[in-house]
Amino acid sequence: MHLERLAVDPSVGLAMPPQRLVDALSDLDVPVELVDEDEQFGPGDAIVSFGHRDSFIDADWVHCVRAGYDEFPVGVYDEAGTYLTNSTGIHGTTVGETVIGYLLTIARRLHVYRDAQHDHEWTRPRYEEPFTLKDERVCVVGLGTLGRGVVDRAAALGMDVVGVRRSGDPVENVSSVYTPDRLHEAIEDARFVVLATPLTTETEGMISAPEFEAMRDDASLVNVARGPVVDEDDLVTALENETIAGAAIDAFTEEPLPESSPLWDFDEVVLTPHVAAATSKYHEDIAQLVRENVEHVAADEALTNRVV
Repeated sequence: MHLERLAVDPSVGLAMPPQRLVDALSDLDVPVELVDEDEQFGPGDAIVSFGHRDSFIDADWVHCVRAGYDEFPVGVYDEAGTYLTNSTGIHGTTVGETVIGYLLTIARRLHVYRDAQHDHEWTRPRYEEPFTLKDERVCVVGLGTLGRGVVDRAAALGMDVVGVRRSGDPVENVSSVYTPDRLHEAIEDARFVVLATPLTTETEGMISAPEFEAMRDDASLVNVARGPVVDEDDLVTALENETIAGAAIDAFTEEPLPESSPLWDFDEVVLTPHVAAATSKYHEDIAQLVRENVEHVAADEALTNRVV
């Protein structure tokens, strides 16, 4: 592969100001330019994008600025010989901090006070409502970069951390690692169940009615994975029936979340608009990954985070 141009697709604007990424990559030997949505590509082109466009297939290499690449037709890229890389490995800190924010919000009732503030109400919790995270069990489903970011921070707060991992291999700061076939065993004693797994055929719909029934009735679900990992209808039913106590959700089956979704109206649900990884330095993180791979291309070395 010989790169002649690095194109920044305007879709990266969903994650960062596109021009900031262009500026952060301006020191490359390869010309970097912000292109239009209708730009056409060919040999010698590399593209940095948030999502897929059919015109990308004629380029040499496409980099996705997200860890999740399920929107990209991997088989088509593979057949065309177009390299696809993603941004896994850089979200552990941001997502880990966001998840801890959710846990603290729920435990310390911060969402209740914020809601009361809007109504100018001086609200105190019922005696049994607030609790501390120390010694509470959190089950982290998916122990890759995202999951380990959660694990390390939860452990630092004195939580009892267990996890689910396909290999079942031990992970630092995780007291017990379960394989997916033991999911119910892993989640049944957890005060929080945190989903940090990629969306695959195996994980789609992995949390539905049977899993909610297996959870404690005072447990909360946290989803910083992908929306379809959870059956949202079953989640709504579990919340309505108080099968579980609450949820913190960052990823949804349909985004933006439709105004008609019942999830908006639960007092014990914290919703964020798919921003768990958001940071004002994201363009720098992506630029570092892209720069590294441009150097690999020049040296005829394997690409970092190559999907196909």
